[in-house]
Amino acid sequence: MDSTPDTGEIAFDCPFFRIYKDGRIDRFQGTDTVPASLDPHTGVQSKDVRFSSDPDLSVRLFLPGHSDPARKLPLLVYIHGGAYCIESPFSAIYTRHLNTVASAAGVVAVSVDYRWAPEHLLPAAYDDAWAAVRWVAAQALGERGAEAEPWLRDHADFDRVFLAGDSAGGNIAHHVATRAGVEGLPGLRIAGVALLHPFFRNDGPDKLMEIVYPSSSGATDPRTNPAYDPNLKKMAAQKALVFVAERDHLKERGRSYYEALKKSGWEGVVEIVETEGEDHVFHLFKPGSDKAAELVKKFASFLNQDSGARQCL
Repeated sequence: MDSTPDTGEIAFDCPFFRIYKDGRIDRFQGTDTVPASLDPHTGVQSKDVRFSSDPDLSVRLFLPGHSDPARKLPLLVYIHGGAYCIESPFSAIYTRHLNTVASAAGVVAVSVDYRWAPEHLLPAAYDDAWAAVRWVAAQALGERGAEAEPWLRDHADFDRVFLAGDSAGGNIAHHVATRAGVEGLPGLRIAGVALLHPFFRNDGPDKLMEIVYPSSSGATDPRTNPAYDPNLKKMAAQKALVFVAERDHLKERGRSYYEALKKSGWEGVVEIVETEGEDHVFHLFKPGSDKAAELVKKFASFLNQDSGARQCL
């Protein structure tokens, strides 16, 4: 009898990836990349910069065309979605999205890379995003050992920094903002947080999260369910904007986050915007639609509002 193990036996299957019992992982989507370039449609330039050698991680920077060196621009730190396990700043879908937002808002953007689960289990993605934001802060402070990045040092206003992300990236952006409020982030002033169709856990079971975050305490883990986070009121921002979509299965979780933030004692101002008739991250898949244009317009306006009183971290 042949005792060779069946290497095709499946241990876990989901729409994003499949894990085999021999440890192999197949991804079904979200692995394509495109090079950084000058976007002919928006005039936005992009380039990739390594911010960590161990682990090996980079950011993709976006600079609007015709940027005046004498005028500093708001700085957007953006964290991509993809269930913690697919997509990257270098994918076509996120490169296009950040080109659009950087052009519409007139901001310098930093699109953050993080390690994928399940090869790198959570909280790795949270730690990688925090490391990226600390690298940005090092640019602001001109720290020794941090190689100067001219697009940031010459063009970015480190007193007008916004954290944003969609889906799982929205969750991570919230976590980074809260960690900044608790630990401090010298060099940066977090003016606002924007979450686009964010993923947060609810009180029900979540098999995917059990796979990608086995060390989590479950539905009450403050990283994935901020309603249980005693530090929610310390989130380092003066304002927050939450986007939800009518047909999105995560809509109520976004609403619950909005309500929890209002009740937490946080002293900022939070707004929620719902797009009727649309599904999860529709603006990424239908970027030419009128409703996607409306979302980008609202997002861009948020990034350019008067940020109010200064907050020192």
